[in-house]
Amino acid sequence: MPGARPELYETLDDRFRTGRCSAGDSHLEVLYEGCRWAEGPVYVPAGRYLLWSDVPNDRLLRWDETTGATGVFRSPAGYPNGNTLDGEGRLVTCEQGNRRVTRTEHDGSVTVLAERWRGKRLNSPNDAVVRSDGSVYFSDPDFGIVSDYEGHRAESEIGACNVYRIDPVSGEVRLVADGFQGPNGLVFSPDERRLYVSEQKPEQAPEEPTPSA
Repeated sequence: MPGARPELYETLDDRFRTGRCSAGDSHLEVLYEGCRWAEGPVYVPAGRYLLWSDVPNDRLLRWDETTGATGVFRSPAGYPNGNTLDGEGRLVTCEQGNRRVTRTEHDGSVTVLAERWRGKRLNSPNDAVVRSDGSVYFSDPDFGIVSDYEGHRAESEIGACNVYRIDPVSGEVRLVADGFQGPNGLVFSPDERRLYVSEQKPEQAPEEPTPSA
């Protein structure tokens, strides 16, 4: 109707209109500018801060909810991409440049969860989700090894782009899905019976900027 304020968001599922997710006063706020491109935002409730990856700048950034300040959480950070929290609130990060999946412990130390499959180096882990049983699922496209823009140029040792599972007890890395060109984002259905995988085709992958003359 004329003069009406347009909705800020397009709501595709009416369950998001209940007030639990949006109470009608939602608004957009710019928290930080200065990334080449950002990925993997994750909110840490225990510390009231937001972490995200500034991939090409090889750093993790941290926004403090209590002060509104943004600073560097870790740099260099292995060209990080996807981030999530496990059941104990520890940070799980996909490091494209280091070609591994890591966990940041409560004391700040870093534990490597996965860096090889069947003795071969991973390509460049992109995104991760943690199931309620503690297992970690992650996608492994080749985005971080096709150039030096968001990782380090290298040949794939595996020769394929797959999705894997890390066993929470043994640490075994097991193949769970293959046949992808560029597996990217991951999410479980609410009952965790299905794992959804978004795919980014090679022509959609960010390109390394061409230097100006």
